Amino acid sequence: MNAIIQFMKRNYKILIAVLCLSLTLFAFKINADKTVDPDPNRDKTLLELLAFVIEKGHYSPAEINDEFSKGIFKDYIEALDPSKRFFLQSDIDEFKQYELQLDDQFLNKDLTFFNLTYTRLMKRMEESKKRYKTILAQPFNYTVDESFNADYEHIPYAKNLTEINERWRKQIKLSTLSSLVAKQKLEEDKKKKDPAYKEKSFEALEKETRDSSLKSLDDNFGVIKDLNKEDWFSVYVNSIMTRFDPHTSYFAPEEKDRFDVNISGKLEGIGARLTKKNDFTQIDELISGGPAWKGKELEAGDLILKVAQGNEEPVDVVGMRLDDVVKKIKGHKGTEVKLTVKKVDGTIKVISIVRDVVEIEETYAKSSIVERNGLKYGVIYLPKFYIDFENKDGRDAGKDIALEVERLKKEDINGIVLDVRDDGGGSLSTVVDIAGLFIEEGPIVQVKSAGKKKEVLYDKDKKIEWDGPLVIMVNSFSASASEILAAAIQDYKRGVIIGSKQTYGKGTVQNVLDLNQFVRNANYGDLGALKITGQKFYRINGGSTQLEGVHSDVVMPDRYAYLKMGERDIDNAMPWDKIDPADYSTWTSNENFAKAIDNSKNRIAQNAQFKLIEDNAKWIDVKNKENTYSLNITSFKATQEQVENEGKKYKPISDYKNSLLFKSLPYEELEMKNDATLKEKRDAWHQALSKDVYVEEALNVLDDLQSKGFVKNAVSPKMKKDKLVKS
Repeated sequence: MNAIIQFMKRNYKILIAVLCLSLTLFAFKINADKTVDPDPNRDKTLLELLAFVIEKGHYSPAEINDEFSKGIFKDYIEALDPSKRFFLQSDIDEFKQYELQLDDQFLNKDLTFFNLTYTRLMKRMEESKKRYKTILAQPFNYTVDESFNADYEHIPYAKNLTEINERWRKQIKLSTLSSLVAKQKLEEDKKKKDPAYKEKSFEALEKETRDSSLKSLDDNFGVIKDLNKEDWFSVYVNSIMTRFDPHTSYFAPEEKDRFDVNISGKLEGIGARLTKKNDFTQIDELISGGPAWKGKELEAGDLILKVAQGNEEPVDVVGMRLDDVVKKIKGHKGTEVKLTVKKVDGTIKVISIVRDVVEIEETYAKSSIVERNGLKYGVIYLPKFYIDFENKDGRDAGKDIALEVERLKKEDINGIVLDVRDDGGGSLSTVVDIAGLFIEEGPIVQVKSAGKKKEVLYDKDKKIEWDGPLVIMVNSFSASASEILAAAIQDYKRGVIIGSKQTYGKGTVQNVLDLNQFVRNANYGDLGALKITGQKFYRINGGSTQLEGVHSDVVMPDRYAYLKMGERDIDNAMPWDKIDPADYSTWTSNENFAKAIDNSKNRIAQNAQFKLIEDNAKWIDVKNKENTYSLNITSFKATQEQVENEGKKYKPISDYKNSLLFKSLPYEELEMKNDATLKEKRDAWHQALSKDVYVEEALNVLDDLQSKGFVKNAVSPKMKKDKLVKS
């Protein structure tokens, strides 16, 4: 992996606000256009405003002192140069004089440290561009015995230009060596299949790898070139904000727009994912159901040359920043945009598109049906707890899950698996609605604000949408709202929680505040927003999910169980605590509940596939700690062969099939007849389910929960009397 990819990915949680995780952006709804030039004191005003909002609104703000300053310094430098291939040790020594002053600079709106580091980073990046071009201009010698240490967390910064040149050379050499070995293997395979095939020479393959690496580095530096000083200032600001807690962060204006799209699953625009390709903006994908998709003129791979608003003069966008191109394409429903594009076949065409509301299908809940042992089960997948804050009548996770349950009931199902694996959370209100579908009424979650009494959020609707067997699937990436749902279902003993040992452990609530509401000076431009931790939530049993997460009733081996990735692994995470439990009663129509859990544990302990997954998890943990790679092609191949041979043992994990047939519901079958993209996505999901041993075990649990005691009727009076012991 080349230096810039590491720069973009490794621990780069802050710059995602600027780069949106990948180079892919949505063309979506535009805010009021602020065309005035920003006030030169805008950055200072922003710092002052953030300090004010944090002081007034944060649940438990960290003390702004020297320790706080050291945290900012560490996070910021790591964000700028995570792979230690830009800054020299002399740079770090110079920066160190400010290590204990950043708290004061924040409060005093002093930008000295930011300006110093920004200027130095730009200089080092310019040097690096020349460096990698020089390195890749000549062949590598892969017979030399040398190695590269990729343990970026512990390696020191380069002492001088000679050392940093050598670090870049070795890192690029590792990348090209890996590619070269793969290409050689591909040539050998072609020769085996066709003895007449003429294999490419070593020299030709070696040059291909350097050319490919050069293009990749050029592309990545092109992305960085698109970032302006304000983008880098956002990185600095977020290094400050995230020291208050990991989930408090600053949203630059464009990132606030992306957050709104992410949480609602909706956008207003043409419905196309865009990406940067050299100086061009390329259509990466058309969103199913969107106006561009319906128009059938725009295609993936088309290059956008010009953009015009209705009948206005088109603007040349070649060489323009991707964010700026997106701003010109996005817009309100009913407005027209004209794109001058270079088609995949080389022709130039002007395409008119009327913007509309676009729903991002991947955001929303979906369900499937599977039959086994004479019973029929429903599987619902919820990728996030989405909501449209601007439209109370819009789609949200609570209403959609209720609809999916209703649809499944019409198919006479005997049980439901609700899958919230990898669901990072979302709207708190939708959790209450979803949990309420499975109980008669009662508390779902407790919320506490700083200095205030707790608030208990209730399901007040006595109707139970589903009172049959229920399993909630979680993993270590199930966070926030997912954890509230799992905790509530677990505390009520309403369903079985099955998955990783524990969930992520995020027990805090964030609110997004528009910073523009606090200022009157329009010359500042759009100041963006602050996502601030204002509350903590607690289970109805009184315990927090913070750090601890939710411990599964049935723990299934997880390939990544030994890697550090939860809230508990973050140095400034908020602490675990507890409050008084709420008044609630457990579910009693579940006589097979304990038996189902025990049966599942026994099956897992004896299941060869799960044993292999556990073994694989330990192996992954060992391999993850190996950071030194040989740059000698013979040694590299030997190591690769050893890893490949060891890895063969775990191939049955990916080859596994559970022999179950998953199908869409009737209404969706009809939709797929007219939507090939939707059919392709559902087929892929159903295929993944048919290879998922975790889903298979969840269905086994539903089998065990079947009994006359787990009937589909109103909650028995006994439930009212069976009070849970307070923890």
